[in-house]
Amino acid sequence: MKISRIFLFLAIITGCLGCTQIPDSPSTQQIGFNFGAKTEKKYEDMIVGYAQLGAESEWRAANTISIKETADNLGVELRFLDAQQKQENQIEAVRKFIIQKVDIIGISPIVETGWEEVFQEAKDAGIPIILVDRRAAVPEDFYVSYLGSDFLEEGRKAARIMTELMDGKANIVELVGTIGSAPANDRYAGFREILETYPEMQIIDSQSGDFTRARGKEVMAAFLQKYGGTITAVYAHNDDMALGAIQAIEEYGLKPGKDIKIVSVDAARGAFEAMIDGKLNATVECNPLLGPQFFDLALKVVNEQPIPKWVPSIEDVFFPENASEILPTRKY
Repeated sequence: MKISRIFLFLAIITGCLGCTQIPDSPSTQQIGFNFGAKTEKKYEDMIVGYAQLGAESEWRAANTISIKETADNLGVELRFLDAQQKQENQIEAVRKFIIQKVDIIGISPIVETGWEEVFQEAKDAGIPIILVDRRAAVPEDFYVSYLGSDFLEEGRKAARIMTELMDGKANIVELVGTIGSAPANDRYAGFREILETYPEMQIIDSQSGDFTRARGKEVMAAFLQKYGGTITAVYAHNDDMALGAIQAIEEYGLKPGKDIKIVSVDAARGAFEAMIDGKLNATVECNPLLGPQFFDLALKVVNEQPIPKWVPSIEDVFFPENASEILPTRKY
């Protein structure tokens, strides 16, 4: 009887030694039995969709080059679509990226509103969105981060410079960017915020030049026909519109930068050339070279690493006094 019990005990032990199931216990988890661990992606593993808004300016062209060149240098597979300044094209681009099952989407929204439906579609598909250069008026959980400038502060900087240039007294015409876009909205508001304390700094007219040189020239020519020599200053939401305004002022027979002071935003090469020629009085920087920051953020997102909700650009203000020295160093 004792012998049979011994044999039974040995049989049980032998059977257990052949078991393959590992108990689900805290001790085994601490040892590292994590068979579902996710492999961390590298740049060359990523597929990125990018919905660019268009090519309306020197700034935008530089921004596109930065995105494309950085992707190429890092080995990222980039699906790039140019919306040609139409929101419906950007929305269609996002939907294409969703169908293609990209890892992440970057977008520079042409206007702030009208994105909730398509952003919800991306969220439902599990594809994160990074806003680049321009914000969208959507709930914060519809995008993972905004990479770009403080447009309100750019407007404030432009106003501070203008008040100093004009000794606190001016008749200003304003060339506004694309109506409804984040930079146009904020540069408009930031400029007025500062002027509230300068009652003799008057904005006598404000019209959209759509961020393009051609429209900037057209709108400025109309301002001159309407107000003539009573205009003493121009605030342009970007350099391209300022350069168009310079042409219109010269054709009208006045001297830009002297008869009419001009402050703009972007700090593109054309603005530095205009400052060297004495035709532009200042430009507030808005950095377009966002490719490296964008792909760094994108890689962190796909690897589920924490990132800030807003990653601001580092920017400066430039004047004619140092334009000749700085121009050779400009990359856009």
